[in-house]
Amino acid sequence: MLRRYLIYVAVGNVMWETLQLPLYTIWAEGTPGKIAFAVAHCTAGDMLIALACLAVALVAAGDKSWPAKRFWTVAVLTVVTGVAYTVFSEWLNLVVRKSWAYSSLMPVVPILGIGLSPLMQWTLIPSAGLLWARRTALHARDHLDGHE
Repeated sequence: MLRRYLIYVAVGNVMWETLQLPLYTIWAEGTPGKIAFAVAHCTAGDMLIALACLAVALVAAGDKSWPAKRFWTVAVLTVVTGVAYTVFSEWLNLVVRKSWAYSSLMPVVPILGIGLSPLMQWTLIPSAGLLWARRTALHARDHLDGHE
């Protein structure tokens, strides 16, 4: 299950990071090398964040029968932790460190001052990744057990 989740998250995040490039100033201001490095760096960071969020959720709410039981509790906690980290990270890197900036194309959530794209990224990709990993892992287990 974990392997499947991380594969989904890796593929999903490299695609998302690439597609959202025009929403950041690096798209217009960066060299091709800097842009490629940013995508690779951000995707690697996304992988670590996704793994850490799932680990926190499993420690807080999982048990040995997961994902067969307590799947939804762990999934929701994983996504909530990822979104909370994203809000903090976007604020830290936009406001405090000024490590990156949004282009005029980035829709911003008014109350938070955070881009909509990273919030959607950390809602959709982990959710879809956990659902896909669970479905395929349980299907593979049933197939091996001869339940089909």
